[in-house]
Amino acid sequence: MTARDPGALTAADRFVAGIETASIPVDVFCDDAILDATVPNWRFSVSGAEAIQAELSRWYGNPGHFDALRRMQLPEGEVVEYTLTWEEDGVPHTCHQVHILGLAGGRIAADTVFCGGRWPASLVAQMASTGRG
Repeated sequence: MTARDPGALTAADRFVAGIETASIPVDVFCDDAILDATVPNWRFSVSGAEAIQAELSRWYGNPGHFDALRRMQLPEGEVVEYTLTWEEDGVPHTCHQVHILGLAGGRIAADTVFCGGRWPASLVAQMASTGRG
């Protein structure tokens, strides 16, 4: 086994960068990758690199900024938790998500994601006013 070049970007690195720039590359996913998404009031799955990239392109349609980003290595992949902010049609938005990435052959084979939803600035302010946001 050879050591990884510390300057080389992994599929997880490219995935995280793609979320922030609203440009997740399709080649970070294995051809037969699975997205298992739990979103507010719903759960669904998408199969295949192109279908996953198309779905996530709808989620991340605007470049944003990570207000918080935490990455934890797993033996078979990585957990990525973040709070992302962006502007959509002139309205600031925020989301909080956790992605459990399963890696195989240097690409993402599985993405199990838990998403709290997309929140416009007015809802973020309401959450903050409760002292729990």
